[in-house]
Amino acid sequence: METSLVRLSLLAIFGIAMAYLEGVVVVYLRKALGMLDSESNKESVDKFPKRYLNIEMKREAATIIMLVAIAYLAGTTWPERGIFFLWTFAFWDLFYYVSLYILIKWPPSLKTIDILFLIPKPWIAPVWFPVCVSSVTIIGIIILYLSKIF
Repeated sequence: METSLVRLSLLAIFGIAMAYLEGVVVVYLRKALGMLDSESNKESVDKFPKRYLNIEMKREAATIIMLVAIAYLAGTTWPERGIFFLWTFAFWDLFYYVSLYILIKWPPSLKTIDILFLIPKPWIAPVWFPVCVSSVTIIGIIILYLSKIF
C-alpha cells in the first residue's frame, strides 16, 4: 500500500475517533446543563455560564491544535500537511455529527441550526452546511490523490 494512502487512512481513523470522543463530551455537557437530547446546541450557549463557555472555547482551540499537530507529523511538505489537516478536519467534523446522531439522535434533521465554533465568536449555521463542506473536502482530496497530484 502506498505511503500516502496509509497516512490518509490512518488520519481518517484518527478524525473519526476524535469525532466520537468530542461527541461524547458534548453529550455529557448537554446532560450536565440539563438540556434535552432534542434541544438545539444554539440554545445551549445561553445556558452556559461564562466560565464554562471560556473553557469550551479553549477545548475547541485544543481540538484545532491537535488536528494541526497530527497533520504536521503525518506530512513531509507544507502542501501535504495542509491537505492532511483538511482531510482529518473533514472526517472529524462529519463524524462528529454522525456520533451525536448515534448517541442521542441529534441533530434531528440536517436543517437543525447549530453552533459550529465559538472562536472567535459563535459561528451559527444549519447542520447541512458543515456536512456538505466536509463531504466536498473529502471527495476533493480523493480526486487529488487519484489524480496523483500529491
